[in-house]
Amino acid sequence: MSINKERKLTQSQKMMVFVLSMSLFGLSKMITELLPSNEVGPIEFSISYFAFIPLILAALFHPLYVAVGASVGNIVFAGLLMGDFGGIGEIEGFIEFTLAIYVAGLLVRNPLSKVQLAIASLVGVGIDQLLSTIVDIGKVWFGVEGFDAVPGLPESIVVLEGVSFLNEMVITGVLVGLIPTLILTPKLYGKIEPLLGMRPRDAKVETSIGSYITPGLIATIVILTFVGMIAEFIAEMDMNLAFWSADFINQFADDQKWIGYSAWVILAAGATFIIYKLVRKKGSGTADLDQAA
Repeated sequence: MSINKERKLTQSQKMMVFVLSMSLFGLSKMITELLPSNEVGPIEFSISYFAFIPLILAALFHPLYVAVGASVGNIVFAGLLMGDFGGIGEIEGFIEFTLAIYVAGLLVRNPLSKVQLAIASLVGVGIDQLLSTIVDIGKVWFGVEGFDAVPGLPESIVVLEGVSFLNEMVITGVLVGLIPTLILTPKLYGKIEPLLGMRPRDAKVETSIGSYITPGLIATIVILTFVGMIAEFIAEMDMNLAFWSADFINQFADDQKWIGYSAWVILAAGATFIIYKLVRKKGSGTADLDQAA
């Protein structure tokens, strides 16, 4: 069964999915821009984006329109509206994130399968971060960007980028990607689709990954990654086009730090509550088995 038959949408429904993904992810990116980050040497600890939003939408709807909508929302809300538009350099992030969410959505054939959701979450964030890591290493390796962590030792960038990749996988991939996706997707399945005038996906559909992940798709990923790398190289070589940056965010950054710290507190409280509920549920299930025995 092809993806077009499995997730058939009308043109108006495709537009609604696109706008929904663009709006939700774009607004979430505006929030993450205000969150504080901690730096330990060249390694930065921060939330890059709320990965569970596009991951959930890609599992429930057609992943292509979700992926493109989320990438456009990132540019419009976190770029243009926040006064930090990277010009031609935005092409790299657009391509990487679109490919990551699209492939993640293809891996989910049953929105109620936690195994498929877990794999899609980790693979989606992993593709995005891996492609970004390759581009960053390439910029230093080919001399497009300077790097002074260990002078005269280009190989050190590989180690630092590897540590940064693991950091992003833990924070963005697991804490704000995997865990919320596993919890919210089954709860939203069958409830959010009628709001857009469509039926939920068939959770019992039998399809193979090979029908989605084709050699053509892999070749497209390679070509688009190369295009994104070239665009980023051009942006770093003082040839950036349509670059625009505003200073109003920095003017209010110190006064609005409480927003970021409050968000961290809310996130920690939410994670603690979820862990407590899971432990309590597991304990009650064990008690029921003991009584039945």
